[in-house]
Amino acid sequence: MATTYSVASPATSPVAVPSAAARLVADSWTSMLRILLNYRHSPGLLAASLGVPVVMVVVFGYVFGSAIQVPGGGDYREFLMPGLFAMVATNGIMPTMVGAARDLGRGVTDRLRSMPVSRTGLLLGQNLADLLVSVVVLALLALVGLAAGWRVRHGLADAAGGFALLLLFRFVMTWVGTCLGLAVGKEEAAGQLAVAVFPVAMVTNAYVPTGGMPGWLRTVADWNPVSSVVQACRELFGNPSAPGDAWPMQHAGLAALLWSGVLLALCVPLAVRKFGTHGR
Repeated sequence: MATTYSVASPATSPVAVPSAAARLVADSWTSMLRILLNYRHSPGLLAASLGVPVVMVVVFGYVFGSAIQVPGGGDYREFLMPGLFAMVATNGIMPTMVGAARDLGRGVTDRLRSMPVSRTGLLLGQNLADLLVSVVVLALLALVGLAAGWRVRHGLADAAGGFALLLLFRFVMTWVGTCLGLAVGKEEAAGQLAVAVFPVAMVTNAYVPTGGMPGWLRTVADWNPVSSVVQACRELFGNPSAPGDAWPMQHAGLAALLWSGVLLALCVPLAVRKFGTHGR
């Protein structure tokens, strides 16, 4: 009788497919490193980011400060510093807007989109890289402010809450900038649109009390999200303030969180959708 032999087929091991969460984390990390390498190879860009806070304190604290009185008394530079912190957070719109439009115009976005990567992770990593740079800029600005006479009058916990709110708002502003940059699509147009951001940052309580403004302009300033962040930080740091009667000024911390949540809820899905559908 012939003996039959069976040949066993080699066992095939299943290929592990990363979960959506794992891919999001990995792609965010890679995208963040890509942006941070730009700062490494462009030291002038980093130097400008770190030098601006020093100039801001000197110009506004010493040049303009002598002509501005804080209602109820108090040192103007202590009144000013939370406003400068909030300006650093607000200025996150401009570099991310220009960067998103530049990548779109040069075809970088199309190349990234053709890869099997998380689109949310790509955008999230870019904005997290900006957040890390912002930590350094805010720390330097705080040191310059301390040298100029600014002090944290409340405890460390409140101070940490103030800086956490600033970083949250910076993160929100980077998503706003990303959304605008992807909508514009051209680097030159994004650079011109950045000029329009300037009035939004200036019509606030960051540099001067809003009590001396015309009624309609004061209403705009008091309901500006930046003003809520500034007032909340003044309260947390224990610095002089002139809040006024508007609801966002009387509940500044809550208003700042509500504004941040609304802007994130609007801009994150819009940016991700625009990133994935551009040119289609």
